[in-house]
Amino acid sequence: MPQIAQISATYASQIFWMLVIFAIIYFAIGNGMVPKIEATVDARDRKIADDLAAAHAARAAADATEAAYRARMDAARNGARVETEKAKADALLAAEGRVKAADAELATQSDAAEADLRAVTDRALSGIESVAAEAARDIVFRLSGAQVAPEDATRAARSALAA
Repeated sequence: MPQIAQISATYASQIFWMLVIFAIIYFAIGNGMVPKIEATVDARDRKIADDLAAAHAARAAADATEAAYRARMDAARNGARVETEKAKADALLAAEGRVKAADAELATQSDAAEADLRAVTDRALSGIESVAAEAARDIVFRLSGAQVAPEDATRAARSALAA
């Protein structure tokens, strides 16, 4: 059959040209496109690596900034605590000074009041003494009709009040 005899010649020609086309495509893609794709992939990898390095550097800088911030905050807190304690101590000393001054003033006032009270008590006692002496002289005169000397009546009233 003649159709079957043609198959080997037709297929051989088609297989040849198919191999030639595949070789051209292989070398065109291998030599032309693959290097460009590899260069793009390498550039992307470098960009990613550079971005990661920049991110790590930024993170380290942020950590250093945060550590410096925390150190400043701790120093500020300690300074505030020291100032607060100093202010408390100063206020305590000032309050103690005012209390001592008030105590001294009150002691002076108390001493003056006690002296006034003693003076008033002495005057009252001397008034009571003289009234008691007069009353004793009067009672003795009314009961017995005898006159008692004022000095004797005063001495008797004083001894009675002392007891």
